[in-house]
Amino acid sequence: MRFPLLLLAIKSLANRKVSIALTVVSIVLSVTLFLGVEKIRDGVRESFNSTVSGTELIVGARGGAINLLLYSVFRLGDPTANISWQSYELISTAPNVDWAVPISLGDSHRGYRVVGTTPAYFEHYGYGRDQRLEFSAGNPFAGIYEVVLGADVASRLDYTIGSELVLSHGIGDVSFSEHTGHDFRVVGILAPTGTPVDRSVHVSLESIEAIHEGWQAGIAPGAVAALPTTGEDLTPESVTAIFVGVSSPIQILNLQRQINTYRGEALTAIMPGVALGQLWQVIGTAERAFAAISLLVVLVGLTGILTALSSSIHERRREMAVLRAAGARPRDIFLLLVLEAAVVALVAAVIGIAVANAAFAVIGGMITQRYGISLPAGIGVEEVWVLVLMPLAGAAMGVWPAVRALRNALSDGLSIRL
Repeated sequence: MRFPLLLLAIKSLANRKVSIALTVVSIVLSVTLFLGVEKIRDGVRESFNSTVSGTELIVGARGGAINLLLYSVFRLGDPTANISWQSYELISTAPNVDWAVPISLGDSHRGYRVVGTTPAYFEHYGYGRDQRLEFSAGNPFAGIYEVVLGADVASRLDYTIGSELVLSHGIGDVSFSEHTGHDFRVVGILAPTGTPVDRSVHVSLESIEAIHEGWQAGIAPGAVAALPTTGEDLTPESVTAIFVGVSSPIQILNLQRQINTYRGEALTAIMPGVALGQLWQVIGTAERAFAAISLLVVLVGLTGILTALSSSIHERRREMAVLRAAGARPRDIFLLLVLEAAVVALVAAVIGIAVANAAFAVIGGMITQRYGISLPAGIGVEEVWVLVLMPLAGAAMGVWPAVRALRNALSDGLSIRL
């Protein structure tokens, strides 16, 4: 590449600044959209893979790993069976188990899943990059008939600290079995996490037992059961799943094998990260579709270079002829047009990267707070590839106009057409 030829290309573009500016704007928009889609894809994938963090194992009844992950973490679907309380106590006291948090599912409130658990849930359950649950208002429940709401539940149902609500039996949006006579009071509201926790209603395991007093095989008693008295044993007979934290990472596989081969009860222990990866392979088609769309957007932007240069070839026939007459070789004419296309693509890529990063610097915090999606900041791999490939792609778009310019004869360029 000779510097005088590059300087000539820049000056030639400056003489056509209006049309070139419009072309640059179209490419900047396509690059910005491409980087936006890529950053959001990366953020969504990372947030998905870290929907639950700090939990080494999830234990449930014998069944598939993805199904266990869906109902325990994403609150989707139903468990195949419950786990006995004795198995929970055995796991929680096992060597190398740092903590164990049980959860009990099966009830709902206006379409939102109810999660029965212990106060340790708010201490150990993590998401994202080892982030812990935080309260935007109130505190964890301390007893029965107290409820902690996820951020989405509180905002969409307009609940505040002190609001009262009644739980429903079952997980449907509309329930015909209300736990009437057992009014719960909101004592805490969690900060947004961008995870299924935002759409969950949290109560104590004792509360789950209290509202099901007198129920037989899912059928409500004929009369509302009396409120439990002080000191009444409300220890559950079974739970739905257990989140387990291991004190030593090297013991995870050993503990998982022990649980999976436990003869006292048919149990399944999964590693959330592995199960999340398997689930992402199933639903990753949408991600690949977004990638294809973003690439098409960039291709559409690059065709603006082809259109701008092709449309100017006829107007620049005299310019090309003068250059030929001044001693420019056909190769110089070809390189001039290719360089023009590469410079336009490079300038647009730099501006597009700056615009995309500025936009995400402004809205990144709001997206993280509202949806729990942490967007990559600064210059990343995508930006480097854009800086490298965009000039090359722009140069490729300039090949056809350059070939057309070479076909114009010198005499044709200098002749005067009436």
